[in-house]
Amino acid sequence: MVNQLNLFPSVGVRLLMAGIVLLALTAISCGGAAPAGQAEPVTVEVTRIVEQPGPEVTREVEVEVTRIVEQPGAEVTREVPVEVTRVVRESAPADDPGKLIIYSGRSESLVDPIIQQFKGATGIDVQVKYAGTAALAATLLEEGENSPADVFYAQDPGGLAAVSEMMTELPDDIIELTPEWVRSGQGRWVGITGRARVVVYGTDNLTEADLPDDLWGFAEPEWKGRVGWAPTNGSFQAMVTALRVGWGEERTEEWLRAMIDNDVQIYPKNTPQVAAAAAGEIDVGLVNHYYLYRFLAEEGEDFPARNAHLRGGGPGAIVMVSGAGILETADNPENAEAFIRFLLSAVGQQYFAGQTFEYPMVEGVRPSVLLTPLGEIEQPYITLADLSDLAGTQALLQKTGALP
Repeated sequence: MVNQLNLFPSVGVRLLMAGIVLLALTAISCGGAAPAGQAEPVTVEVTRIVEQPGPEVTREVEVEVTRIVEQPGAEVTREVPVEVTRVVRESAPADDPGKLIIYSGRSESLVDPIIQQFKGATGIDVQVKYAGTAALAATLLEEGENSPADVFYAQDPGGLAAVSEMMTELPDDIIELTPEWVRSGQGRWVGITGRARVVVYGTDNLTEADLPDDLWGFAEPEWKGRVGWAPTNGSFQAMVTALRVGWGEERTEEWLRAMIDNDVQIYPKNTPQVAAAAAGEIDVGLVNHYYLYRFLAEEGEDFPARNAHLRGGGPGAIVMVSGAGILETADNPENAEAFIRFLLSAVGQQYFAGQTFEYPMVEGVRPSVLLTPLGEIEQPYITLADLSDLAGTQALLQKTGALP
């Protein structure tokens, strides 16, 4: 159960309790005690409870009750009628929780379930615009200060970095939920989940041992026509950015041209590559790790494809993050903060770990046991800030003909 008071402190209910319950009873052994058989009324001042914010509507109700009181120093008890004044808050109209507009570069099939959970938990009217991360980043830049978006939820850090100047700094309590390596250097966005780049291969034709050590091996003639990629996909472009950082511009361009000359097969995104590898249309695809597990969950362990993390590591084995930030021009900044807190809550992180098979970013939430632990992946030392030059990557992809 999500603790909504912690998630949404600015809009949550705060209970203020003031007053002391005072019970004055006169012991029989003291002077002035009531004669036997009689009981003096005792007044009890009851705690007053007020909900904030919102109008305070109260009414007083007098209630006669009978309380059993044990007398000091006596082994017997007697009934004492007590007058009680209660302060009761009548129902008042709930505040309108408002709305939230999200630009999501993550696909609807992956994130709509958790967005619906947030909507149900808060009552906030959530509106989502879905498109590719790069396309949404371009839209935000074009809209500028007139953008209606409150939150940009991107598939990769490159898209976030492209519009980081349009984002506001996040509160420390959000930033500090995540490890340092998944944060923006300026605190303007934060990683939500980890996504490893892998090679998915068809098990009818290959074993993991048949795969080359790194990405460069797929440019060799023996792999001609057997490899798939998705050059318009944001994660692929982030990987190419990592190649530019790790290999340099010249070698990355050489690899892209060699892959094109080697008749690399083009797909619109990751999912069709996994299906194609299983069907034998290609032998391997360059994808994010979690797409395979959706097929395994639906079709069972006999599904003829598996993932491999490149043995030689390098940029092709990078672990990237999806992430989110809040626009400076957001009309609903409090709801935007609440949404990011929800994604980083135990509920949100467990959803991604259990349902989309991504790596959670919050301490205490474990990834699926099906995944290779992050510590066992030969990742290159490339920071998320190094992946910020999305425009440069797109220009290189266009120069080589990988993008039209």
